[in-house]
Amino acid sequence: MKTSAFLYPWDVVGDPGAAARVADLGVRQVTLASAYHSTRALTPRHPRHRVVTAEHAAVLYPMDEGRWGDAELRPYAAGDWARADAYGEAAAALADAGLDVHTWVVLAHNSRLGAEHPSTSVVNAYGDRYPWAPCIARPTVRTYLASLAAEAAVRPGAAGTELESLGWYGLAHLHAHDKIGGVPLGEAAQYLMSLCFCSVCRAGYLSLGLDADELNTAVRRALKPVWSGVEGPGTPSGWQGVERLLGAGLAATTLNWRVRTARTLQEATVTAVRAQAGPGFQVLLHADPHPHRTGANAGVDPAHILGIADGVVLPCTGGAAEAMLTPFAAHCHESTVLAANFTVVQGMGGSPHSLAADAAHARSLGATELRLYHAGLASDADLAAVADALSRLG
Repeated sequence: MKTSAFLYPWDVVGDPGAAARVADLGVRQVTLASAYHSTRALTPRHPRHRVVTAEHAAVLYPMDEGRWGDAELRPYAAGDWARADAYGEAAAALADAGLDVHTWVVLAHNSRLGAEHPSTSVVNAYGDRYPWAPCIARPTVRTYLASLAAEAAVRPGAAGTELESLGWYGLAHLHAHDKIGGVPLGEAAQYLMSLCFCSVCRAGYLSLGLDADELNTAVRRALKPVWSGVEGPGTPSGWQGVERLLGAGLAATTLNWRVRTARTLQEATVTAVRAQAGPGFQVLLHADPHPHRTGANAGVDPAHILGIADGVVLPCTGGAAEAMLTPFAAHCHESTVLAANFTVVQGMGGSPHSLAADAAHARSLGATELRLYHAGLASDADLAAVADALSRLG
């Protein structure tokens, strides 16, 4: 199975041994961040630093001013954590080590954008804005995301791209000093708290025959027992839980609006990337087979997304492989990529020592490739376990 490891440019730039060390793991490819959200990242082997703080979402290469000169929304340049063409410098070092390089592009996840342009953010049923979550129904946001994807995906030498968070983002987000765990929210409550009530989404609900004020009242009413602690373990999981809290009719209409919005954005964005790229450029989406889910792995309809992209990258850590892979396997073409993504950092909940068994299981479920999250964050012991597992997989 073809295997790719995720990396940030700062894992490589300034570390002469980084590229060879990744190649020695036994991977053939690196998925290298070219546009990324704010983060604080450990760099346990770098000769010059141990922690990198990326203060805001940014592109990690020099942006094309001609593309963005008149744009209402535009990406942000990186600060000290990725100066100049950090992506290009890292990509060149990795290619010199014999590795294929694909871009890793984070899209609808940008706290600085929401802070500086509040009207772009998702607005929940209580009127709270989520600055980290651009509303993908808004025309200016859609234009920005498609243009960002086209530029950040098609970097010199890249053979393909992986597009993360190309869909709805919601409440679930590890915000700085996060303090939202006081009332545990199940999947259904997370969905309701992720519904957007900005002016564009309100008009969208109305176009489907649903009054936004009535929906708003229904959402607040459905969430009332959640805040009181009455609703809990007895709530059905998944979409059935949403239907129980909100009612099947209202739930279906909200999902109809969100699926339509995400689908057309995904189609437009993939088209924009392909128009920028040369023949054979691979386009994958980080995805989840349940359309109502939000986040980095956007909820999609498997049949639809495999009709427009070359494949998907699916979160399979913690026994999730069957639930993630099976819905997509039924819609695969001969060349479809189903990449099973496993966290291999023990400190982040990964299991590098079970990678060989996990990969074999994923392959039996239809996975064609592996992704390893994350070669730059992992300890030496984690990487040794990964190298051993890949040598046994052959």
